Amino acid sequence: MKRFFCSLFGHHYSVSKKVTLHIKEYKCIHCGKEVTTDVSGNLSTLTPELQDINKTLENIFQKRHRAADHAA
Repeated sequence: MKRFFCSLFGHHYSVSKKVTLHIKEYKCIHCGKEVTTDVSGNLSTLTPELQDINKTLENIFQKRHRAADHAA
């Protein structure tokens, strides 16, 4: 029934994780489909490969911000 709702009305995504300031992961509140923003800013299905890329980007982002906070 939930998939039918999404196929009829479209997905309703909410942010499930903020990877960086510009890259986020989203999850449909009805069917659970997961997507992420790609390099062009479009939504792409969250594959295991994209999850790994997002984890790496998140680690780099956090390290840079920690270093910047300590330098200030």
